[in-house]
Amino acid sequence: MLGGMATRDPQAPQLARLAGLLADETRAACLLALLDGRAWTAGELARHAGVAASTLSEHLGKLVAGGLLAEERQGRHRYVRLADTRVAQLVEDLAAQVSPGVVVQPRNLRESSAGSAMARGRTCYDHLAGRLGIAITDAFALRGLLRQDTGFALTDAGLGWFASAGIRLDRSSRRPLARACLDWTERRPHLAGVAGAALCRHALEAGWCVRIGSERAVKVTPSGERALRELLGVDAAVLR
Repeated sequence: MLGGMATRDPQAPQLARLAGLLADETRAACLLALLDGRAWTAGELARHAGVAASTLSEHLGKLVAGGLLAEERQGRHRYVRLADTRVAQLVEDLAAQVSPGVVVQPRNLRESSAGSAMARGRTCYDHLAGRLGIAITDAFALRGLLRQDTGFALTDAGLGWFASAGIRLDRSSRRPLARACLDWTERRPHLAGVAGAALCRHALEAGWCVRIGSERAVKVTPSGERALRELLGVDAAVLR
């Protein structure tokens, strides 16, 4: 208010608390790991983040209380996962804002190999990302299955492609049917939303892709290369 006491936006405290939750390297590492869409035990996340179990437990408590993680207990084990697709989108979008000029050199051959695998193909919560995700998105656009002029939208031909491929789209979901998700390695958007999730699920169930390592990396199988070439005209060389 000009000439008087300014009125604070009521969302400011909530935004500050959310930023505080994310402003910790250990918590950030946990959120990035959980982008694989699976539930992890506290012990697995502690080893991944390189911290003691007691330290990790404190961090997880804050993330659960802040609504970023959901918690499940089975016997002695405590499992956590991202609360929902909204959180996954937030984490991936923030990761994509990291300056491309900041290059973290791998400490060893294992880290180098893992980084290359993640860049080649990975899951981004429940859809495909990396060069694999971009190649599929480009193929959809080239064949007129996806419009990108005013955001991402499946065309009638795109809807028909999913039906002919036997990939069911949940049209009752509150999520957008197609959504652009900025890829943090390729710096370009890949396909997310209901369509992206359905395609990723089908690719894993049909054996087009298999998970490799302990993170989010996926590898296209020979049968996957054939399927993507026949259905979308994707060159196998791009997937390797």
